[in-house]
Amino acid sequence: MTQNIYDNQDFFDGYSRLNRSVEGLDGAPEWPALRERLPSLRDANVVDLGCGYGWFCRWAREQGAKHVLGLDVSEKMLEQARALTTDEAITYEQADLELLDLPQASCELAYSSLAFHYVEDLAWLWKNVHRALVPGGRMVFSIEHPIYMASMHPGWIEGAFGRKVWPVDSYQAEGRRVTDWLGKAVVKQHRRIDSLLNLLVKTGFSIAHVEEWGPTEAQVTLRPELVEEKERPMLLLVAADR
Repeated sequence: MTQNIYDNQDFFDGYSRLNRSVEGLDGAPEWPALRERLPSLRDANVVDLGCGYGWFCRWAREQGAKHVLGLDVSEKMLEQARALTTDEAITYEQADLELLDLPQASCELAYSSLAFHYVEDLAWLWKNVHRALVPGGRMVFSIEHPIYMASMHPGWIEGAFGRKVWPVDSYQAEGRRVTDWLGKAVVKQHRRIDSLLNLLVKTGFSIAHVEEWGPTEAQVTLRPELVEEKERPMLLLVAADR
């Protein structure tokens, strides 16, 4: 079962102060790059896997989606999503992605933002998502970049020639990683890039786009703290078609 860290009050309070919680999609610097990979949502059925506050669900409806299903393991997240939503064409349900069973051919788009790295049995989940997509449907997701996940040292170290570098720890060793992020003992699942992409292919997806996301110069100018993300990729963005 997926760790439900977001229902921990301290963790939830910390998350609620992040830019992406306060400002919604516009507070997520990777959002413009993700948006480019989305198909037309006019009259589409959409599922958001790990919907959080429901920002993407509401945006999808603004783009003309017929119905959006937002799923999250956290009841606190869903409470906030429901409080922010008045659209009857958006449904929020509590669901553990490890146990998900979506109806066959029920959606044109499956979207997920920063949720899949919590899932242990990703093969089973993606098989279910593939089954739920109509032929020609698309899955678009962001995930913590495997290099970032393998860089859980608390800070910079001095590398060659006195240069400050971000250390990578046991990148080849896949599996459970435990870190302190907004709370203690947050469990994530580390997978190499080749494992992720090969699993998509094995599941039956056709990979349409892969991006090791980094901020633009304009974004760094507006938010100088993003310069750190130029040292190593923080996020991996993927679009894959059924």
